[in-house]
Amino acid sequence: MEASSPVSTPEIVFFDLETTVPNKAGQRFWVLEFGAIIVCPRKLVELDSYSTLIRPEDLSAVALKSGRCDGITREAVANAPAFEEVADKIFTILNGRIWAGHNIQRFDCVRIKEAFAEIGRPAPMPVGMFDSLGVLTEKFGRRAGNMKMATLATYFGLGQQKHRSLEDVRMNLEVLKHCAAVLFVESSLPSVMNGKWHNPSTMVTRSRSNGKLVCREENCRKSPPTTLGYQRAVPYTRGRLGEMTEGVRKLLCKAQETKSLNNILKHSLSLFR
Repeated sequence: MEASSPVSTPEIVFFDLETTVPNKAGQRFWVLEFGAIIVCPRKLVELDSYSTLIRPEDLSAVALKSGRCDGITREAVANAPAFEEVADKIFTILNGRIWAGHNIQRFDCVRIKEAFAEIGRPAPMPVGMFDSLGVLTEKFGRRAGNMKMATLATYFGLGQQKHRSLEDVRMNLEVLKHCAAVLFVESSLPSVMNGKWHNPSTMVTRSRSNGKLVCREENCRKSPPTTLGYQRAVPYTRGRLGEMTEGVRKLLCKAQETKSLNNILKHSLSLFR
């Protein structure tokens, strides 16, 4: 009987689209850029990446100048490939993977389906979905303000959002890592994080006596000895210690007879040879 091969976990693909923004009734969204990173689900490290500008069918829908410093202009996409030319690559990246992104359920997923429908091709399908907007709103809360990516990035000191696909998905991953770290600490130390932690004055220790486990309480705040008369372990055998004690007695007797400091030191040294 052949051993069954381990089931591999599907990779995660964080992706983002940059599009035109309709400003009149009846206008549509045009995809201007696609960016994605493929991420290992067990380590959350980037394995591969891809990004491309996309030339829309209607170039007049793209602004001549962008209101953002790194924004996409008409000139930038004029010589870019049409969506149909990069559709195979985008399909390969997205299909059969876990889709992840910020607000992708309501926006990016819809735009992808529209773009593939326009060229008469089936859209890629995910095996799972992870929308960080919904997850973070539920788990992390609105402590950072609104749940826009730019606001979350500022909250964690990750810099300014570029509104470019590849940079934004990488920022999305970093925001998730920071949020996860905060939530992990909070779940591990709930009393500390809520200001309700108290340092216990006693601790329970365990020891074995005759094979039985015995528990006892000990004071955690042990005071140091107040005198120098505490006992120390002496690395001598019992026989040698007895000899040493007898030697000390003889030394004291001899010292009383001679009253000589030099003789005391001489006989003291002989005990440790």
